[in-house]
Amino acid sequence: MRAVPFAKHDVVRVGMVGTGLRGRSVLTELLGVDGVKIVALCDTVPDKARMAAKMVTDKGQPEPTLYTNGDHAFEQLVARDDLDLVYTATPWEWHTPVALAALAHGKHAASECPIGTTLKDLWALVDASERAQKHCMQLENCNYGYNEMMVNRMVHDGLFGDVLHAEAAYLHDLRKILFETKDEGLWRRAWHTRSNSNLYPTHGLGPVSWYLDVHAGDRFDYIVAVATPERGLSLYREETVDKSDPRWRERYITGDLNTSIIKTVNGKTVMMQHDVSNPRPYSRHNRVMGTKGTFEDYPPRIYVEGQAGGEKFQPIGDDHKKQFEHPLWTKLGEQARTGGHGGMDFVMAYRLIECMHDGLAPDFDVYDAAAWSAPLPLTEMSVSKGSMPMKFPDFTRGDWMKPRA
Repeated sequence: MRAVPFAKHDVVRVGMVGTGLRGRSVLTELLGVDGVKIVALCDTVPDKARMAAKMVTDKGQPEPTLYTNGDHAFEQLVARDDLDLVYTATPWEWHTPVALAALAHGKHAASECPIGTTLKDLWALVDASERAQKHCMQLENCNYGYNEMMVNRMVHDGLFGDVLHAEAAYLHDLRKILFETKDEGLWRRAWHTRSNSNLYPTHGLGPVSWYLDVHAGDRFDYIVAVATPERGLSLYREETVDKSDPRWRERYITGDLNTSIIKTVNGKTVMMQHDVSNPRPYSRHNRVMGTKGTFEDYPPRIYVEGQAGGEKFQPIGDDHKKQFEHPLWTKLGEQARTGGHGGMDFVMAYRLIECMHDGLAPDFDVYDAAAWSAPLPLTEMSVSKGSMPMKFPDFTRGDWMKPRA
């Protein structure tokens, strides 16, 4: 499925599985793109599906069919013959089953992150995508962030020389959200009782993969991970949850800060981190280092050898933006900035539909989705084995050496 173009679609017919906060957020973006028809919606909570349906009809589209009769209602949705794409924004453990069902019925599949939580699931998605000859994509919105797209152009223009190292992270204080009795609090906290790993690797790793030409001349070779003790969620529970609450029966095992190093086949390195359990400012790191300079985010700053001002970081200026701003951001402008997460969500939705309208290959495929999600199980294995190196599977079966186009 590498570089396989979509068939051209005048109208992209979409079925959505999962209409909670994230599902309705992406639905808003899709409804803002021309040539999209929302055909069907699925959720285990009928009220959420009805809320999403009203969003569709408020935009002047026909009322979508709703599927709300249990955990496996999505199996009825994917069996429809009037869908081109099935998008899922369910709890993580359902991403792979929904995508596999969509592929089995000849539909393109798109998922929130991570697309799978075990190596077995990730291989199943690769095999199913190849078998169906339909794309299976992780919709990684951070790849479409303003800075990430600009830095990718800087990297490939040679501004930083030969890139040697990059850093990726998800550092986000989610304690309040994790302990809510609604929405993500109903399922996401449970993962901290199951796996001592980097539970959410893709937001930082997706853009870094583009910087390093992963699956376009390089690939991830192995990963080594360490984890701190777990303290953040237990302390937060002590401070905020009554002792009679059933959440006191939970035992959290995910180390607060998971740090890992990835080595690529070509010898480049990636430092990756995950911490959602402690008070801290948000950061995805988004760093790249080369033989001529470096970029670091949060806040965005740049240093290029020989620049005015000596050896100190400079802010990203208008001259950088004029030279390296991605054409999608230039084209979409303020329309993009009204979208979620600073505009990256709208750019992501627009670009997916553009590829399907114009018959282009998607910007990332099932092999990328598998590689970006693989650190979840691989870091768990490494931590449990005293930080032993864990090999990445070659999901491309050797095709990673070929250019994307």
